[in-house]
Amino acid sequence: MPDRSHDIIIVGAGIIGLAHAYLAARAGLRVAVIERDAKANGASVRNFGFVTVTGQGAGATWQRARRARAIWADLAESARIPVHHHGTLVAARRPEALACLEEFLGTPMGEGCTILSAADIPAPFRPGLAGALHSPHELRVESREAIPALIAYLARQHAVAFHFRTAVTGISEGRVATTAGEFRAVHIVVCPGTDITTLFGPSFAARGVTLCKLHMLRLENPGWRLPAAVMSDLGLHRYRGYHGSPSLPALRARLAAEQPEALEHGVHLIVVQGADGSLVVGDSHHYSPTPDPFQPGFVDDIILDELKRVLVIEPRVIERWIGVYPSGEADAFFETPLPGVRLVSVTSGTGASTGFGLAQEVLQDLVGLEYTA
Repeated sequence: MPDRSHDIIIVGAGIIGLAHAYLAARAGLRVAVIERDAKANGASVRNFGFVTVTGQGAGATWQRARRARAIWADLAESARIPVHHHGTLVAARRPEALACLEEFLGTPMGEGCTILSAADIPAPFRPGLAGALHSPHELRVESREAIPALIAYLARQHAVAFHFRTAVTGISEGRVATTAGEFRAVHIVVCPGTDITTLFGPSFAARGVTLCKLHMLRLENPGWRLPAAVMSDLGLHRYRGYHGSPSLPALRARLAAEQPEALEHGVHLIVVQGADGSLVVGDSHHYSPTPDPFQPGFVDDIILDELKRVLVIEPRVIERWIGVYPSGEADAFFETPLPGVRLVSVTSGTGASTGFGLAQEVLQDLVGLEYTA
């Protein structure tokens, strides 16, 4: 019979729930995590594993990403999670994009970054780029391996109790009703991921939260190593950290004229590489309360076309999948639907990048755990 009384219960074993579990357990709290699936199977294992700082929205999101990156670095070492590469190269295909990057470099968020001239951009980048921004801040893990490794580490080293294949059917003050019976805790954190209806659905509805579907591809080893994760002009359009650049309207106008289909389907380029040399490439963005499960090939072609405009590569796709995450006007939120309960959601697809930083704030608010801002 499992122990049903804990200091804190986390609902959801995605990266947001695991971030809360790790920080709470490290502070000495008795932690249980309740997850309806047999394993983590959502956005937390379907992404790039790209912990991104540069380009995150100014203010709270960027600050959370900076703190989260530091926690990830320590945790990866402790949990023996391989970091496959560090840093980002944002390739500028157009002079308008390079102007945006130069303007970004002059802001506080550009600290530590540098601009590379076209001549300084290393292989395998395609000749003819206008330049690039190099950021040293990012790190990349293999999500489908890192999340199970993190769960095993929390259970082994921090005595976190995991209850998989256990659906939460209701929450009241100090109590969590599940398909395996009732659990009790003074503190409860609900991290429901893409389930925006079952628990506290009106909170998501009031914030206009919907779901976003994205296309992901894995390519076979091209025979070379990337020096860092890769992004391009289309990322400047989507990433909120660049939205204050005076040159961005000119870039957007040119993108609208030259790549209207990419904008229509929310395509931007991220490329990361694993230990086996394979590349994970994406992505696109389509919004719906219930995203369809289909992956139209022409959208993949738009992504791969942008890839070939940035890197010298003949892509060979070996795997395709879709990811889904909650999306709203704010990057993230947490609120108190009941005494002792916090509802937490990252609504911008930045869970891997910001989740640990957000969890610090939630646990400070809920149980008084301190963190250094």
